[in-house]
Amino acid sequence: MYRFFRFLVFQLSAETAHSFTTNLLHFALYLPFSNWFFRKLFCVENPKLTRNVFGLTFKNPIGLAAGFDKNAEHYEQMGLCGFGFIEIGTVTPLAQPGNDQPRLFRLIEDEAIINRMGFNNKGVDEVIKNLKNRDKSDGLIVGGNIGKNKITPNENAIEDYILALNALHPYVDYFVVNVSSPNTPNLRELQEKEPLKELLNAVKKANALFEIQRPILLKIAPDLSDSQLDDIIEIMQETQLDGLVATNTTIDRGGLKTKKERVDDMGSGGLSGKPLAKRSTEVIRYLHQHSKGSFPIMGVGGIHSADDAIEKLNAGASLLQLYTGFIYEGPFLNKRINKAILTKTINEQ
Repeated sequence: MYRFFRFLVFQLSAETAHSFTTNLLHFALYLPFSNWFFRKLFCVENPKLTRNVFGLTFKNPIGLAAGFDKNAEHYEQMGLCGFGFIEIGTVTPLAQPGNDQPRLFRLIEDEAIINRMGFNNKGVDEVIKNLKNRDKSDGLIVGGNIGKNKITPNENAIEDYILALNALHPYVDYFVVNVSSPNTPNLRELQEKEPLKELLNAVKKANALFEIQRPILLKIAPDLSDSQLDDIIEIMQETQLDGLVATNTTIDRGGLKTKKERVDDMGSGGLSGKPLAKRSTEVIRYLHQHSKGSFPIMGVGGIHSADDAIEKLNAGASLLQLYTGFIYEGPFLNKRINKAILTKTINEQ
Protein backbone atom coordinates (compact mmCIF):
# COMPACT_ATOMS: atom_id res chain seq x y z
CA MET A 1 0.00 0.00 0.00
CA TYR A 2 2.72 2.47 0.97
CA ARG A 3 4.78 1.63 -2.12
CA PHE A 4 1.89 2.68 -4.35
CA PHE A 5 1.45 5.89 -2.35
CA ARG A 6 5.20 6.51 -2.60
CA PHE A 7 5.12 5.98 -6.38
CA LEU A 8 2.41 8.65 -6.73
CA VAL A 9 4.09 11.13 -4.38
CA PHE A 10 7.48 10.63 -6.04
CA GLN A 11 5.99 12.11 -9.22
CA LEU A 12 6.18 15.43 -7.40
CA SER A 13 9.40 17.29 -6.65
CA ALA A 14 10.90 16.24 -3.32
CA GLU A 15 10.09 19.47 -1.49
CA THR A 16 6.54 19.65 -2.90
CA ALA A 17 6.01 16.00 -1.92
CA HIS A 18 7.06 16.76 1.65
CA SER A 19 4.55 19.61 1.95
CA PHE A 20 1.79 17.56 0.30
CA THR A 21 2.33 14.54 2.58
CA THR A 22 2.44 16.51 5.84
CA ASN A 23 -0.68 18.48 4.85
CA LEU A 24 -2.46 15.25 3.94
CA LEU A 25 -1.54 13.80 7.33
CA HIS A 26 -2.97 16.87 9.07
CA PHE A 27 -6.23 16.46 7.13
CA ALA A 28 -6.46 12.71 7.77
CA LEU A 29 -6.15 13.16 11.52
CA TYR A 30 -9.24 15.38 11.61
CA LEU A 31 -11.33 12.40 10.48
CA PRO A 32 -13.35 10.45 13.10
CA PHE A 33 -11.39 7.67 14.88
CA SER A 34 -8.23 8.60 12.95
CA ASN A 35 -6.05 8.76 16.09
CA TRP A 36 -7.15 5.26 17.11
CA PHE A 37 -6.64 3.99 13.56
CA PHE A 38 -3.11 5.41 13.24
CA ARG A 39 -2.06 4.02 16.61
CA LYS A 40 -3.44 0.60 15.68
CA LEU A 41 -1.70 0.67 12.31
CA PHE A 42 1.74 2.04 13.20
CA CYS A 43 2.36 1.97 16.95
CA VAL A 44 3.75 -0.75 19.19
CA GLU A 45 2.93 -0.01 22.81
CA ASN A 46 4.79 -2.14 25.32
CA PRO A 47 6.61 -1.11 28.51
CA LYS A 48 9.56 -3.28 27.46
CA LEU A 49 10.26 -0.74 24.70
CA THR A 50 10.72 2.06 27.25
CA ARG A 51 14.21 3.54 27.43
CA ASN A 52 15.58 5.81 30.17
CA VAL A 53 18.37 7.86 28.60
CA PHE A 54 20.01 11.07 29.89
CA GLY A 55 17.30 11.44 32.50
CA LEU A 56 14.35 11.22 30.09
CA THR A 57 11.85 8.39 29.62
CA PHE A 58 11.29 7.44 25.98
CA LYS A 59 8.25 5.24 25.33
CA ASN A 60 10.21 3.59 22.53
CA PRO A 61 13.73 4.17 21.15
CA ILE A 62 12.73 5.26 17.62
CA GLY A 63 12.73 8.98 16.87
CA LEU A 64 12.20 11.24 13.89
CA ALA A 65 15.43 13.05 13.04
CA ALA A 66 15.71 16.81 12.72
CA GLY A 67 14.92 18.30 9.33
CA PHE A 68 11.51 16.74 8.79
CA ASP A 69 9.58 19.01 11.16
CA LYS A 70 11.66 22.17 11.12
CA ASN A 71 9.05 24.45 12.72
CA ALA A 72 7.29 22.08 15.16
CA GLU A 73 4.21 22.00 12.95
CA HIS A 74 3.80 18.20 12.68
CA TYR A 75 5.22 16.63 15.84
CA GLU A 76 1.83 15.53 17.22
CA GLN A 77 0.88 13.84 13.95
CA MET A 78 4.29 12.16 13.62
CA GLY A 79 3.91 10.83 17.15
CA LEU A 80 0.93 8.83 15.89
CA CYS A 81 3.17 7.18 13.28
CA GLY A 82 4.97 5.11 15.89
CA PHE A 83 7.78 7.43 16.96
CA GLY A 84 8.80 7.64 20.60
CA PHE A 85 10.34 11.07 20.14
CA ILE A 86 10.49 13.88 17.59
CA GLU A 87 13.42 16.22 17.04
CA ILE A 88 12.32 19.56 15.62
CA GLY A 89 14.54 22.00 13.74
CA THR A 90 17.16 22.92 12.98
CA VAL A 91 15.88 26.15 14.58
CA THR A 92 17.82 29.41 14.36
CA PRO A 93 17.16 32.61 16.35
CA LEU A 94 15.88 34.50 13.29
CA ALA A 95 13.75 33.19 10.44
CA GLN A 96 15.69 32.45 7.27
CA PRO A 97 14.66 31.10 3.85
CA GLY A 98 17.55 28.68 3.44
CA ASN A 99 19.28 28.04 0.15
CA ASP A 100 17.73 28.56 -3.28
CA GLN A 101 15.49 25.87 -4.75
CA PRO A 102 15.83 23.21 -6.01
CA ARG A 103 17.67 22.02 -2.90
CA LEU A 104 16.23 18.56 -2.21
CA PHE A 105 16.83 15.59 -4.54
CA ARG A 106 16.01 11.89 -4.58
CA LEU A 107 18.50 9.21 -5.63
CA ILE A 108 15.91 6.45 -6.02
CA GLU A 109 18.38 3.80 -7.19
CA ASP A 110 20.34 4.33 -3.97
CA GLU A 111 17.30 4.91 -1.71
CA ALA A 112 19.00 8.15 -0.74
CA ILE A 113 18.44 11.89 -0.63
CA ILE A 114 20.73 14.86 -1.23
CA ASN A 115 19.73 18.08 0.49
CA ARG A 116 21.20 21.54 0.78
CA MET A 117 18.26 23.12 2.60
CA GLY A 118 20.42 25.54 4.60
CA PHE A 119 18.56 25.64 7.93
CA ASN A 120 15.37 27.06 6.39
CA ASN A 121 13.00 27.73 9.28
CA LYS A 122 10.61 30.35 10.66
CA GLY A 123 12.78 31.24 13.67
CA VAL A 124 12.37 30.59 17.39
CA ASP A 125 9.37 32.87 17.90
CA GLU A 126 7.20 30.97 15.41
CA VAL A 127 8.39 27.60 16.72
CA ILE A 128 7.44 28.60 20.26
CA LYS A 129 3.90 29.42 19.09
CA ASN A 130 3.61 25.84 17.82
CA LEU A 131 4.94 24.34 21.06
CA LYS A 132 3.14 26.53 23.62
CA ASN A 133 0.04 24.34 23.85
CA ARG A 134 1.89 21.04 23.56
CA ASP A 135 0.06 18.13 25.20
CA LYS A 136 2.62 16.13 27.20
CA SER A 137 0.17 13.48 28.40
CA ASP A 138 0.97 11.10 25.53
CA GLY A 139 4.59 10.73 26.68
CA LEU A 140 6.03 11.94 23.37
CA ILE A 141 9.49 13.46 23.86
CA VAL A 142 10.29 16.55 21.76
CA GLY A 143 13.88 17.64 21.21
CA GLY A 144 15.13 20.93 19.83
CA ASN A 145 17.92 20.94 17.25
CA ILE A 146 19.52 24.40 17.29
CA GLY A 147 21.91 26.19 14.93
CA LYS A 148 23.25 29.58 13.97
CA ASN A 149 21.84 31.92 11.35
CA LYS A 150 23.65 32.01 8.02
CA ILE A 151 24.39 35.72 8.40
CA THR A 152 26.04 35.19 11.79
CA PRO A 153 29.84 34.85 11.51
CA ASN A 154 31.45 31.93 13.32
CA GLU A 155 33.07 34.23 15.85
CA ASN A 156 29.57 35.21 17.02
CA ALA A 157 28.01 31.75 16.70
CA ILE A 158 27.85 31.17 20.46
CA GLU A 159 25.36 34.04 20.80
CA ASP A 160 22.97 32.38 18.31
CA TYR A 161 23.09 29.00 20.04
CA ILE A 162 22.45 30.57 23.45
CA LEU A 163 19.60 32.71 22.09
CA ALA A 164 17.93 29.63 20.63
CA LEU A 165 18.48 27.60 23.80
CA ASN A 166 17.11 30.30 26.10
CA ALA A 167 14.01 30.83 23.95
CA LEU A 168 13.14 27.15 23.48
CA HIS A 169 14.15 25.93 26.94
CA PRO A 170 10.64 25.85 28.47
CA TYR A 171 9.17 24.01 25.48
CA VAL A 172 11.47 21.12 24.56
CA ASP A 173 12.82 18.13 26.48
CA TYR A 174 16.40 18.09 25.18
CA PHE A 175 18.69 20.08 22.90
CA VAL A 176 20.98 19.08 20.05
CA VAL A 177 23.80 21.45 19.12
CA ASN A 178 24.13 21.17 15.35
CA VAL A 179 27.58 22.08 14.05
CA SER A 180 27.72 19.37 11.38
CA SER A 181 25.37 20.42 8.59
CA PRO A 182 27.30 20.81 5.32
CA ASN A 183 24.77 23.32 4.00
CA THR A 184 25.61 26.42 6.06
CA PRO A 185 28.89 28.02 4.96
CA ASN A 186 31.80 27.34 7.35
CA LEU A 187 29.54 25.73 9.97
CA ARG A 188 31.61 22.55 10.14
CA GLU A 189 34.61 24.61 11.21
CA LEU A 190 32.90 24.74 14.62
CA GLN A 191 33.59 20.99 14.93
CA GLU A 192 37.29 21.75 15.38
CA LYS A 193 38.48 21.01 18.91
CA GLU A 194 38.95 24.44 20.49
CA PRO A 195 35.95 26.27 18.92
CA LEU A 196 33.73 23.29 19.78
CA LYS A 197 34.84 23.18 23.42
CA GLU A 198 34.21 26.92 23.75
CA LEU A 199 30.73 26.60 22.21
CA LEU A 200 29.67 23.59 24.28
CA ASN A 201 30.93 25.08 27.54
CA ALA A 202 28.96 28.27 26.80
CA VAL A 203 25.79 26.29 26.02
CA LYS A 204 26.21 24.19 29.18
CA LYS A 205 26.70 27.36 31.24
CA ALA A 206 23.50 28.91 29.79
CA ASN A 207 21.59 25.69 30.49
CA ALA A 208 22.82 25.66 34.10
CA LEU A 209 21.08 28.97 34.77
CA PHE A 210 17.67 27.29 34.49
CA GLU A 211 16.08 25.63 37.52
CA ILE A 212 15.35 22.51 35.43
CA GLN A 213 18.24 21.75 33.11
CA ARG A 214 17.75 20.06 29.73
CA PRO A 215 20.03 17.33 28.38
CA ILE A 216 22.47 18.75 25.82
CA LEU A 217 23.62 16.61 22.90
CA LEU A 218 26.08 17.24 20.09
CA LYS A 219 25.40 16.21 16.47
CA ILE A 220 28.48 15.26 14.45
CA ALA A 221 29.29 14.54 10.82
CA PRO A 222 30.18 11.08 9.49
CA ASP A 223 33.14 12.54 7.59
CA LEU A 224 35.39 12.92 10.64
CA SER A 225 38.69 11.04 10.82
CA ASP A 226 39.55 8.72 13.72
CA SER A 227 41.74 11.42 15.28
CA GLN A 228 38.85 13.88 15.05
CA LEU A 229 36.55 11.30 16.65
CA ASP A 230 39.12 10.93 19.45
CA ASP A 231 38.89 14.71 19.91
CA ILE A 232 35.08 14.42 20.09
CA ILE A 233 35.36 11.76 22.82
CA GLU A 234 37.76 13.97 24.78
CA ILE A 235 35.46 16.98 24.40
CA MET A 236 32.40 14.96 25.45
CA GLN A 237 34.17 13.81 28.60
CA GLU A 238 35.65 17.23 29.40
CA THR A 239 32.39 19.15 28.95
CA GLN A 240 30.25 16.40 30.53
CA LEU A 241 27.77 16.66 27.67
CA ASP A 242 24.76 14.37 28.00
CA GLY A 243 24.96 12.56 24.68
CA LEU A 244 25.93 12.46 21.03
CA VAL A 245 23.94 12.21 17.78
CA ALA A 246 25.86 10.18 15.20
CA THR A 247 25.61 11.04 12.41
CA ASN A 248 24.52 13.91 10.18
CA THR A 249 24.59 13.68 6.38
CA THR A 250 27.79 13.03 4.43
CA ILE A 251 29.50 14.98 1.66
CA ASP A 252 31.00 11.74 0.30
CA ARG A 253 29.60 10.52 -3.03
CA GLY A 254 31.49 7.21 -3.28
CA GLY A 255 29.82 3.94 -4.31
CA LEU A 256 26.53 5.38 -5.57
CA LYS A 257 24.42 3.50 -8.12
CA THR A 258 22.99 6.74 -9.53
CA LYS A 259 24.91 7.93 -12.58
CA LYS A 260 27.71 10.33 -11.73
CA GLU A 261 26.50 12.92 -14.27
CA ARG A 262 23.10 13.06 -12.57
CA VAL A 263 24.63 13.32 -9.11
CA ASP A 264 26.95 16.09 -10.32
CA ASP A 265 23.94 17.95 -11.75
CA MET A 266 22.34 17.94 -8.29
CA GLY A 267 25.31 19.86 -6.93
CA SER A 268 26.47 20.19 -3.36
CA GLY A 269 24.63 19.01 -0.28
CA GLY A 270 24.47 16.33 2.37
CA LEU A 271 23.74 12.74 1.36
CA SER A 272 21.47 10.62 3.56
CA GLY A 273 19.92 7.18 3.25
CA LYS A 274 21.24 3.69 2.56
CA PRO A 275 24.71 4.75 1.34
CA LEU A 276 25.34 6.32 4.76
CA ALA A 277 24.40 3.21 6.78
CA LYS A 278 27.83 1.55 6.95
CA ARG A 279 29.80 4.69 7.81
CA SER A 280 27.36 5.93 10.45
CA THR A 281 27.46 2.51 12.15
CA GLU A 282 31.28 2.56 12.03
CA VAL A 283 31.28 5.96 13.75
CA ILE A 284 28.84 4.75 16.42
CA ARG A 285 30.92 1.64 17.09
CA TYR A 286 34.19 3.61 17.24
CA LEU A 287 32.78 6.21 19.64
CA HIS A 288 31.15 3.59 21.88
CA GLN A 289 34.23 1.36 22.07
CA HIS A 290 36.85 4.08 22.44
CA SER A 291 34.83 5.99 25.02
CA LYS A 292 34.08 2.74 26.88
CA GLY A 293 30.40 3.64 26.65
CA SER A 294 30.84 6.76 28.76
CA PHE A 295 27.99 8.66 27.04
CA PRO A 296 24.74 7.69 25.27
CA ILE A 297 24.68 7.75 21.46
CA MET A 298 21.64 8.50 19.33
CA GLY A 299 22.25 6.52 16.13
CA VAL A 300 21.04 7.89 12.81
CA GLY A 301 21.96 7.30 9.18
CA GLY A 302 20.73 4.74 6.67
CA ILE A 303 18.18 2.86 8.78
CA HIS A 304 15.83 1.31 6.22
CA SER A 305 14.98 -1.98 7.95
CA ALA A 306 14.71 -3.63 11.35
CA ASP A 307 18.08 -5.30 10.74
CA ASP A 308 19.68 -1.87 10.15
CA ALA A 309 18.25 -0.68 13.45
CA ILE A 310 19.44 -3.71 15.41
CA GLU A 311 22.92 -3.34 13.88
CA LYS A 312 23.19 0.22 15.22
CA LEU A 313 21.95 -0.82 18.65
CA ASN A 314 24.53 -3.61 18.71
CA ALA A 315 27.20 -1.08 17.71
CA GLY A 316 26.44 0.95 20.83
CA ALA A 317 23.48 3.24 20.10
CA SER A 318 20.99 3.77 22.93
CA LEU A 319 18.35 5.47 20.75
CA LEU A 320 17.74 5.64 17.00
CA GLN A 321 16.44 8.21 14.54
CA LEU A 322 14.89 7.84 11.09
CA TYR A 323 14.50 10.26 8.22
CA THR A 324 15.31 9.01 4.72
CA GLY A 325 14.33 5.43 5.59
CA PHE A 326 10.98 6.73 6.81
CA ILE A 327 10.43 8.46 3.46
CA TYR A 328 11.31 5.38 1.41
CA GLU A 329 9.68 2.76 3.67
CA GLY A 330 6.85 4.68 5.32
CA PRO A 331 5.56 4.51 8.92
CA PHE A 332 5.26 0.71 8.80
CA LEU A 333 9.06 0.77 9.20
CA ASN A 334 8.62 2.13 12.73
CA LYS A 335 6.37 -0.79 13.64
CA ARG A 336 8.75 -3.37 12.16
CA ILE A 337 11.71 -1.90 14.06
CA ASN A 338 9.88 -1.66 17.37
CA LYS A 339 8.67 -5.26 17.03
CA ALA A 340 12.24 -6.41 16.32
CA ILE A 341 13.59 -4.47 19.31
CA LEU A 342 10.86 -5.92 21.50
CA THR A 343 11.79 -9.46 20.41
CA LYS A 344 15.49 -8.70 21.03
CA THR A 345 14.72 -7.29 24.49
CA ILE A 346 12.63 -10.31 25.49
CA ASN A 347 15.27 -12.76 24.21
CA GLU A 348 18.00 -11.01 26.21
CA GLN A 349 16.07 -11.21 29.48
